[in-house]
Amino acid sequence: MERAPLAGGRMVENIAYFARTLRRAGLPIGPGKILTALRAVETVGLGNRDDFYWALHSVFVNRRDQKELFDQAFHIFWRNPRFLDRMMSLLLPDSPMLDSGDMSKDNEVSRRVAEAMNLIPPEREGDEPEQEQTEIDAVMTFSDKEVLQSIDFEKMSAEELELAKQAIKRMHLPLRDLPTRRFRPNPRGRRADLRATMRSALRSGGDMIPLRWKSRRRQSPPLVVICDISGSMSRYSRMLLHFMHAVTNDRDRVFTFLFGTRLTHVTRYLRSKDVDVALEKVSEEVVDWSGGTRIGACLHDFNRYWTRRVLGQGALVLLISDGLDRDNADGLAAEVDRLKRSCRRLIWLNPLLRYDQYEPKSLGAQAILPHVDELRSVHNLESLSQLSEALSQSAVSGHEARFAA
Repeated sequence: MERAPLAGGRMVENIAYFARTLRRAGLPIGPGKILTALRAVETVGLGNRDDFYWALHSVFVNRRDQKELFDQAFHIFWRNPRFLDRMMSLLLPDSPMLDSGDMSKDNEVSRRVAEAMNLIPPEREGDEPEQEQTEIDAVMTFSDKEVLQSIDFEKMSAEELELAKQAIKRMHLPLRDLPTRRFRPNPRGRRADLRATMRSALRSGGDMIPLRWKSRRRQSPPLVVICDISGSMSRYSRMLLHFMHAVTNDRDRVFTFLFGTRLTHVTRYLRSKDVDVALEKVSEEVVDWSGGTRIGACLHDFNRYWTRRVLGQGALVLLISDGLDRDNADGLAAEVDRLKRSCRRLIWLNPLLRYDQYEPKSLGAQAILPHVDELRSVHNLESLSQLSEALSQSAVSGHEARFAA
């Protein structure tokens, strides 16, 4: 098959414009990738649409979370009639006569792609009637940062996602220090240090025996994050990875595990200071991204191989999942119960709690719920801030009471 030349038409300009569209949608694309894409298209030719698609895909897509954005932008930009029909629906006013059942969640066009394609018309002056100028006292109103706190991660635009990532980067988890089995010298301690007292008496010749005191050392507990990266959690797990990166670089003894159909330990990759480098390493290591979910099998691997390594000294465990298990929760209750008995506190973070009428009807959710200490939502910045407040609460647990000085 003879390849169609690129220089004869406007294909070069169209590919460059398509690359700029992807960049507006949030993909990291520069001039170097555009030149590489042109060479790739020139190599495969324009005779086959699939070859053209995968040539651009191989250049512009670096991570699994970019596949959906690229796919939607490609079919819209290069005129797929099915996607054009869906985009036209964004321009129509909402009407109760429209059948919402035909537009499933999986077929909805990303808001980031819609904005990049300029298919959501901006507000123009004159669309609204003129109103009288009124002075408003803004003391008790909310700023744009406060509005951003309550927006669902799934509904954020590209600009809002960048602002959210910057806000997550500044987050801290103020975990309370717990008493350990070891002691340290403390003049105001409540327990006598007999060894230090005898050493001090020998230095003075035994004429005086100054009494020395000690108290228990306190240390922040280990934090273990076990996050679901299956298809139903992919849009939230991408943002939560930024949260895990910020926490890993802010504290010591933070251990992060990702699971879909298998368990992957990614702590060492998240320790990279550059979040983009860290997420790229994680993407290369994790092979089951946006796939199925085997919560029971993955927790079994964690309990068998990692419990004794990371769950010592009153560890705190964050289980991030929607509770949807393709194995019908086979053995899940026993594994969650064992996990609960191995840590000081088990918190289940479920993004489905964003719905007011959510009920744990799935078998996985019913198996997990009886064994967790706390159930919280994790779908926006406000929920992450509330999680920080919950972790810093001053309630004394059984671990602290057992080692109280």
